[in-house]
Amino acid sequence: MSKATIPVQDLKRHYNSMAGDLKGAAQRVLDSGWYVLGQEVKAFEKEFAAYLGARECVSVANGTEALELALRVFQIGPGNEVCTVANAGMYSTTAILNAGATPVFVDVEADTLTMSPNDLAARITERTKAVIATHLYGCMADLDGILAVARARGLSVIEDCAQAHGAKRQDRMAGTWGDIGCFSFYPTKNLGALGDGGALCTDDQGVAERLRALRQYGWSSRYHSTFRGGRNSRLDELQAAFLRVKLPMLDRWNQRRQQIARLYNQAFRDTRLILSKLDDDSNVVHLYVVRLPQRDQFRQLLTEAVVGSDVHYPVPDYSQDSVREQLGGHEPLPETERACCQVVTLPCFPELADSEVDQVVSAVRAVLKRLPA
Repeated sequence: MSKATIPVQDLKRHYNSMAGDLKGAAQRVLDSGWYVLGQEVKAFEKEFAAYLGARECVSVANGTEALELALRVFQIGPGNEVCTVANAGMYSTTAILNAGATPVFVDVEADTLTMSPNDLAARITERTKAVIATHLYGCMADLDGILAVARARGLSVIEDCAQAHGAKRQDRMAGTWGDIGCFSFYPTKNLGALGDGGALCTDDQGVAERLRALRQYGWSSRYHSTFRGGRNSRLDELQAAFLRVKLPMLDRWNQRRQQIARLYNQAFRDTRLILSKLDDDSNVVHLYVVRLPQRDQFRQLLTEAVVGSDVHYPVPDYSQDSVREQLGGHEPLPETERACCQVVTLPCFPELADSEVDQVVSAVRAVLKRLPA
């Protein structure tokens, strides 16, 4: 019998580690007779806001709609530009286009692959109204630099925290630096539901009240739509209950991710791989990503060595077939282009065993010896 492949992610293991508590949460919701915007949602919003140190949390159906509603609450739409990055899987670009605005792509820093404040400053125009700062692979963007540029121009700053649940710098959590922090609870996230879900966090009570209206048809009261741009985007009670079970475990899971990443970095420090930056808790290692030019051959050899891998993300947003014509072309961004050609994701999730980490290390080092210089 062939040896089982070590996966990049294993949601079944993750579920099994808390199956009893999740079943209990589901039964609690089923018994309640209330399945949308009930007490579980209210409790989760309160608990997640407290965890982040934010005043308000507004849950929604998914992370992309969280980004879109963040733009809509600031009345950003046709004729407006929003600065974002192009190496993060189309999520912010989709939200910007859905809001009717135009994405302006900013190059990334070579060491973190997050937005470059210097390049941001060069791309702002009189039409720019906001910046979406994406925390990528669990690593926080340079918010000090981004905020300095944005505040000087009077721009709103929206944090895309879909891959950074629990990350913090200077004792401030990701999601609490900008005007709004947007989160996804897609099952693979550091804090993931058993379906889809999202949330927005803010310290501005007025913004939170408008977001609560926008997530439900723009209602100011039942069946009275007051706020333009509303939609149906609600976190259901089941997902909120599951997230309440998982939230107290988030920090422990993040610590295990960081531990695995440090083991990898130590083992690969003398190789040709360009490694993830792991200085502090500003990187919660949603994905362990390395870089090398011979990516495709590297991945093929890893597959033969029964080690899974993936690519997050292979195509810059401005080169995607679905939007290339709509965006009207874009000059290449050097670091973005390089990253999309080189990034490789290796197995890293809380339930990964030490023996499996050792197996990944051995396979990677053996594969690297087989690659041409």
